[in-house]
Amino acid sequence: MDNQLNRESEEMEIDLSELFMTLLAKVPLMAAAGIFAALVVFLTAKFALEPSWQSTTRIYVLAKQDNTMVTYNDLQTGTQLTKDYAELICSRFVLEEVIEQLGLGLSYDQLKDSVSVSSPSDTRIIAISVTDSDPVRAMRVANAVREAAAAHIQNVMDIEAVNVVETADLPAVKSGPAVGKMTMLGGALGAFAVAAVAVAACLFNDRIRTSEDVERYLNLSTLAVIPLNEGERKKKKKTGRR
Repeated sequence: MDNQLNRESEEMEIDLSELFMTLLAKVPLMAAAGIFAALVVFLTAKFALEPSWQSTTRIYVLAKQDNTMVTYNDLQTGTQLTKDYAELICSRFVLEEVIEQLGLGLSYDQLKDSVSVSSPSDTRIIAISVTDSDPVRAMRVANAVREAAAAHIQNVMDIEAVNVVETADLPAVKSGPAVGKMTMLGGALGAFAVAAVAVAACLFNDRIRTSEDVERYLNLSTLAVIPLNEGERKKKKKTGRR
């Protein structure tokens, strides 16, 4: 039993060593594939994909109070209601009003996909972000959504006021595509693909190439090794061509 375990351990070490040498031999090809894939992804992201811009506006929702004192429970309740506000902001009533007001020529679902609502934890501040291929349109839509949503929230939830914390401005930096990240990911995937093919070829290669393979796979002892003369090899190749 111990001899069998030692033999299996030895075979595993030989396999791992062979696998490592295979990968080491493929390093130049992996590097070339990674560079090529990164270049393709970079050119695609830089020149083929449409850039996007994001503009954000922020509001503060103030609930009605019977007195001027704001308790911790009031803050907790206000924080929990931010999810309700987010649903109202992206409601069909609000977005279709914005589409009609700005003449966007978009469907409700198309505009909804470009609008995102978030809220910092433990606050009643709500951020409304709009992503668009046109930075000016992103700003205009964000401000229009804020105005329509503010009125809708007040009417539906009987809110005292929806104050503007920050209006949407013209974005100066593109929000996408992330060219750098995509390029790095493309290069890594290219190199990984070559490594995966090399590993698979090594693992599934059951050809007997050395005397050690004969002993390991066939359990036969090698009596002698007959080297092939290079001259004979060339002669055979010439004969085969004729």
